[in-house]
Amino acid sequence: MSHHITVIPANHAFSAEAGQNLLDAALAAGIVLPYSCRNGACSSCKGKVISGDFEAGGAVAQSLPASDIAAGYTLFCQVTPASDMVIESHQVRLATDIEVRKLPVRVMAMERPAADVAILTLQLPATENFRYYAGQYVDILLKDGIRRSYSVASAPGQSKTLELHLRHVPGGVFTDHVFGAGATQMRVKEILRIEGPQGSFFLREEGDEPIVMLCSGTGFAPVQSMVEHMRACGLRREVRLYWGGRRPADLYHDAKAREWAEQIPGFSYIPVVSDARAEDGWQGRTGWVHAAVLQDLPDLSGWQVYACGTPAMVEAARRDFQQRGGLHEAHFFSDAFTNAADLAALQV
Repeated sequence: MSHHITVIPANHAFSAEAGQNLLDAALAAGIVLPYSCRNGACSSCKGKVISGDFEAGGAVAQSLPASDIAAGYTLFCQVTPASDMVIESHQVRLATDIEVRKLPVRVMAMERPAADVAILTLQLPATENFRYYAGQYVDILLKDGIRRSYSVASAPGQSKTLELHLRHVPGGVFTDHVFGAGATQMRVKEILRIEGPQGSFFLREEGDEPIVMLCSGTGFAPVQSMVEHMRACGLRREVRLYWGGRRPADLYHDAKAREWAEQIPGFSYIPVVSDARAEDGWQGRTGWVHAAVLQDLPDLSGWQVYACGTPAMVEAARRDFQQRGGLHEAHFFSDAFTNAADLAALQV
């Protein structure tokens, strides 16, 4: 038995089969709702149920505050409809010619710009044309069905390579291999398999609003893709990049961001460190990175925001930018990075 699902305000519609969650059903119908992790940890797919019966799934209560749930919000990647439904999403779009594919890639280079950050350069097959939007991610396909997701840091169409930024998660199935030593360590020329592109976090090129790019840690990766894409295409919009880390060393591409600020008209870069120590000699902004945005821009009503990093940072920015800064909810685009530890917490 299938159920008819209507998405407002765009008035798109699709069918969900028995046992199929709303996000998967929408994607199968060529309707792209906001999403990232697809497992209930990041809350990127949060939306409102206007009418209809459904099973919410176990992750919702741990990922959303009780006030949101009481107001009708849920996670579309977790919801299984039990009747026809009307749902609300302000960032819905129709799928285009961007095709999700599985491809082999070869590791061509590995860099370590920080002790716990690696940059991988992956060679795509010479005969394949891999299309993606600036800001999207790919899944690394591992044994036993395990996947690890990483944003593409390179700009679309620039070369036959993809650049990924990885932070080491001790005990992580994939990052221990990348950062390991001896026989278990990743080697140049190693073959990996990827699937992508994935996600609804990408640069919207059609508007002319000024942009805040907000990131923490390796959330810099999709920002790099967006900025380099804008520069390559000659897109001229005011951009303010706020990059947060605990220590200055976490801003592993600080020199690149400063170079953008010098070379790109209308671009400014504001690094923010939350836990600087005396030995760091840090002279810049301190505190939470999203708070720095509101200090500089108390009125965000005319801006677009692209936020990428930890779930806590992304959700704090979403809440405060809308409640205190007047940002329209349809102008907040996000990708919250989750890891295996985050997913395990949802099972507790």
